[in-house]
Amino acid sequence: MQTTLQSAVTFEGFGLHTGAPARMVLRPVGANTGIVFRRTDIAGRDGILPAVWDQVVVSPLNTRLQNSAGVMVSTIEHIMAALAGCGVHNALVELEGPEVPIMDGSAAAFVKGILRHGVVHLDAPLKAIKILRDVSVTLGNAKAVLSPATSLQIDFTIDFADGAIGRQTKVLNMANGSFVRELCDSRTFCRAADVDAMHAAGKALGGTLDNAVVIDGDAVLTPGGFRHGDEAVRHKMLDALGDLYTAGAPILGRYTGMKAGHAVTNALLHKLFEQPDAWTYVNCDTQIAARLPGVGVTSADLVAVA
Repeated sequence: MQTTLQSAVTFEGFGLHTGAPARMVLRPVGANTGIVFRRTDIAGRDGILPAVWDQVVVSPLNTRLQNSAGVMVSTIEHIMAALAGCGVHNALVELEGPEVPIMDGSAAAFVKGILRHGVVHLDAPLKAIKILRDVSVTLGNAKAVLSPATSLQIDFTIDFADGAIGRQTKVLNMANGSFVRELCDSRTFCRAADVDAMHAAGKALGGTLDNAVVIDGDAVLTPGGFRHGDEAVRHKMLDALGDLYTAGAPILGRYTGMKAGHAVTNALLHKLFEQPDAWTYVNCDTQIAARLPGVGVTSADLVAVA
């Protein structure tokens, strides 16, 4: 069955890229709504932005939505990952401003709030997107593939010259709460050498050592270092889950990402939906539903984070 939030959940912080104060409220909604953002600082329908792949504006640093009126919401990937990983299929995300709060750079605060307030079932059947054959995209040295599988699996590889990260590979089946236990506390990261360039481009204006892991060659500048030895690839997997959730339904398939980012994953969804023989909707019976992210997850599954 479809789900929504049991009650409203509020988060306050700052936007990673704008540096502006950001207040976000997640609200319960009815079945078949999906995940919808609403800019509360903009009146009327112009403030509504469905979180779907064909409303995404390509960006190398974050995932942004833009509607036909030109209204935007930025950096949605972490809250989308939290909703997917907690098994929330319908929610209204209200924002006072253009960007989701970055919190500590991970999705842990969002997951904690969602699980504390609870998720409820709705009297409506749930459909998932079943991948029928391989679909792939390559952009430069980055590649992403969706291939058939009985649950959502994520296989990710990154390769950085910086010794603090290097080459990392991780594979996870996203069923049975693995996102909450394994990925949700992994933070965004950047190279110290890139910070000045981002600032000059008007990006990462709200970035600090409290909401990002900053590396410089072999050194980790953020106090306390990494939460996991492979936190960097875990965060890339977190981003991928959030970006994949803009498909509009849970995916039954294997996502393989090699140096992939937001633009690559969105291009992959575009290619998938351009090929009707590559996917189909399936009704989620009890057996299929048990393999979806977030089923049976409780606050006890949430890892302790710094």
